Amino acid sequence: MTTMHTERTVDVNVNGAHHTRTVPVRQTLAAFLRDDLGLTGTKLSCGFQVCGVCTVLVDGRPVSACTYLAVDADASTVTTVEGLAEGERLHPLQEAFVDGFALQCGFCTPGFLMMAKALLDSCPDPSREQVVEHLEGNICRCTGYEPIVDAVLAAARSARGAEAVGE
Repeated sequence: MTTMHTERTVDVNVNGAHHTRTVPVRQTLAAFLRDDLGLTGTKLSCGFQVCGVCTVLVDGRPVSACTYLAVDADASTVTTVEGLAEGERLHPLQEAFVDGFALQCGFCTPGFLMMAKALLDSCPDPSREQVVEHLEGNICRCTGYEPIVDAVLAAARSARGAEAVGE
C-alpha cells in the first residue's frame, strides 16, 4: 500500500533568512512567500505563468512563483523584491524605476524588477533588444514598456559606472 504524503518540510533561504516550514506538497511558492512568510511584494495575477507579476529568483534563476511549488524550492535560495534593497538603500534597479517613472500602479513592478535583476546578473551590459526580449514575459497594463526598458538600461549603466569608479 502506498502512503500519500500531503505535506513536506522545506528548508529555504529567503532574502538571507533561513526558514524551515512544513507545507502542503501542492502549495505554490507564491502562497508560501505571501501567506507563510508575509512577503506580499510577490504579486499574484494570472495564476498560469503568463503575466510575470509573481517572478522571484530561485538560486538566481527567475521562476513564476504562481506555479512553482514551495517543495521544489527546498534547499534553495529565494530572492523576492523585498530582498533587493539593502536596508533603506534601494537597489539600483529600484532607483532607476523611480527616477525613470517606470511604474504607475506598481502591481507588475516586482516581477519586472526580478526579471531585470536576473538579466543584469547574467548580462551586465545588455542591448535594448536583449532587455526587451528578456522582459517579454512580463505584462504591464498601465505604464507601457519604454520607461521600463529605459530604466533597466539606466540601472545597467549605473552599475557599470559604479564598477569603473571602484576599479
